[in-house]
Amino acid sequence: MSLEIIGTYATALFLLIGSGFALVGVLGLLKFNDSMTRLHAPTKVGTVGIGALLLASMTYSYVSGAPSMHELLIMAFLFVTAPISANFIAKVNLHQRACDTPPAPPRDDTWSTLKSPEAEGDIPSGNEGS
Repeated sequence: MSLEIIGTYATALFLLIGSGFALVGVLGLLKFNDSMTRLHAPTKVGTVGIGALLLASMTYSYVSGAPSMHELLIMAFLFVTAPISANFIAKVNLHQRACDTPPAPPRDDTWSTLKSPEAEGDIPSGNEGS
């Protein structure tokens, strides 16, 4: 097999993977009921699908003899902006009370700090019962 045939097969594989992920993202967007669950399908699955389609484009351009790296910039932009936009959409839904409020963390004073409950003596070490 020559490099051109292997590149063609790799391009076809990336196209199938990308279109499969995009299809699952679209179905999830249509099937889920509320906006918070609907948010996960295009951001998580769609990003991987578009990434595979861009890999297919890079592979094809390399095999055809005109390599292009513009797709790397598109992928970097996509992978940076998709989580940020999903976070903003989720925050808007939480502030508008359009969804259920998430439960409070079990230990509100230590969940996002460097304080350790073991150092404060709040949690038994497990050796005291023997």
